[in-house]
Amino acid sequence: RELGVLMWRGFTLQDIVDQCFSLKGDPGKGRQMPVHYTSKKLNIQTISSPLATQIPHATGCGYAFRMRRQKNCAVTYFGEGAASEGDFIPAINFAATLKSQTLFICRNNGFAISTPVSEQYIGDGIAVRGIAYGINTIRVDGNDIVASYNATKEARRLCLEEEAPCVVELMTYRVGHHSTSDDASRYRQDEEAKAWQEEGMSGVGRFKRFLINQGVWSQEQDMKLAQETKKQAIQAIREGDKEKYCPIDEGLFEDVYDTPDWRLREQQAHLHKHLETHADKYDMSRYEPSAAFPFPADSKPKK
Repeated sequence: RELGVLMWRGFTLQDIVDQCFSLKGDPGKGRQMPVHYTSKKLNIQTISSPLATQIPHATGCGYAFRMRRQKNCAVTYFGEGAASEGDFIPAINFAATLKSQTLFICRNNGFAISTPVSEQYIGDGIAVRGIAYGINTIRVDGNDIVASYNATKEARRLCLEEEAPCVVELMTYRVGHHSTSDDASRYRQDEEAKAWQEEGMSGVGRFKRFLINQGVWSQEQDMKLAQETKKQAIQAIREGDKEKYCPIDEGLFEDVYDTPDWRLREQQAHLHKHLETHADKYDMSRYEPSAAFPFPADSKPKK
C-alpha cells in the first residue's frame, strides 16, 4: 500500500517485477510473498505478512537514531486493524518513554481486513491513542494528497526537532475488497462503496481535478501518462520474463544463520541429490545456477 512511497525513494518498476516474480534481481532472494518489497540501499525494511510486527521494530530503529544523535527518523505504516494487535501499544509506549525518532503513520480505511471500525474500537480512532501516551499526534484527510504531505512533513519536523515520536492518522476509505479472497459485500453496503467510486473522491482523482482546475494539468496529459506508464509496466514484465529465478541455494539455505550449521548442510545435500536423481522431472533452466549447485542450465523435464 506504500508502493508510491517506495517509488518516490527510487524503487523502480523493474524492482517491483523482480520481487513479484522471484527473479534473481530481487534482494529478498525470492523468499517472500509478492508485493513484500525490500531494499537495503533505499533504507526499506522487508515488508512481511504478519500484522503489526514492523511497529516495534520502527520504535527500536528510531531509538537508535536518537542515541546516535542522527538527524533521521524511522517510519512505519500500518492500518487501523493492525493497531488492534498487541504489538501496537507497547511500541508507542516505548517510543514515548524512550523518545524514539519514529513516525507512526496509520491509514484508517474503516474496514481492516474485513472488520468495520465499529467492531474494532469504541473510541475516536487511532489518533487518541497517541495523545493518551503523550505523543504529538496529527489526524488528516488521507484522500487529500496536499494535506497528507503537509501533515507528514510537519510530523517529521517535530520528530527531529523534539527528538520524539509522532503519530499521523490518515482517514480514508477502502473502496475495493481487501484481497482476491475477500468479499466486502459481507460487511458493508454496495451503495456505500459505489459512492466512494465517484470521480474526484479518491486521493488520486481529487488531486488530478485540483491540478486541472489550477491549469497545470489536463485530461489529455492524464490519459497520455496512463498509457505511457502502462507501456513501461508491460516492458518491465517482458524484461523480467527473460531473467532467471533466484538461485535455489541462496534462496533456501543462505542467511538463515551467519554460518550454516550441519542441519542446513544436510538438507542442502539432500535437495541436491533429489534434484540430480530426478533431473528429468524438474525444469531448472529458469533458475540461476550457483557455485554450490551448478546444475546444467538447459536441464528441462522430458516430455
